[in-house]
Amino acid sequence: MQSLAKELLQASQKLATLGLNKGTSGNVSVRLNDHGEDGFLVTPSGMPIEEMTPDSMVKMQFDGSFELQKESNAKKPSSEWRFHRDILQNRTDVNAIVHTHSMFATTMACLHKDIPPFHYMIAVVGGDTIRCAPYALFGSQALSNQALTALIDRKACLLANHGMIALGKDLDDALAVTVEVENLCEQYWRVLQISNGQLDEPHILSEAEMREVFQQFKGYGKWAK
Repeated sequence: MQSLAKELLQASQKLATLGLNKGTSGNVSVRLNDHGEDGFLVTPSGMPIEEMTPDSMVKMQFDGSFELQKESNAKKPSSEWRFHRDILQNRTDVNAIVHTHSMFATTMACLHKDIPPFHYMIAVVGGDTIRCAPYALFGSQALSNQALTALIDRKACLLANHGMIALGKDLDDALAVTVEVENLCEQYWRVLQISNGQLDEPHILSEAEMREVFQQFKGYGKWAK
């Protein structure tokens, strides 16, 4: 478990280095099942990344109980532990979850906007849109329920007035999805700035065009199915 805690810390540090999380915002989790233990590890609540160590990571069970490692300065798991637990319980294809308050994903989320297939790379999330879940209070079961719905057949979603969630088969995969979704949100934001009030609106790829993308992705690098 200690090696996985180190990977979780490194993933959190990378998000900060990339500017995708700042201060104490955002959180990350990873499933323990594939490492001979039940439950999952999640980053602690309200702790700046520069203060985190592998011992700060909190081990949780799917019943909501948790334990802190000895000598840990963490007090409790992330306030968003409910959607980490519920996603891992309901998605056997997912072993890692990243939640960020990154600039462009959050901007789109504050507009309550789904991201349409304006660019073929939308396919990395597993469908032809990035859905935006309706608003619910952070840390609540209602937010978790909304996120689960928005993530049906998807590897990412936006959370209204909040941020984004990205999923992966492991931490590297979840990080890659996070980076790509933020990039797509920035591109879409820029397209909207240019097209606002103009005759030229963003061209949206058709269902047939997106089906071709999904087929092509079956053998395309890290996004291969």
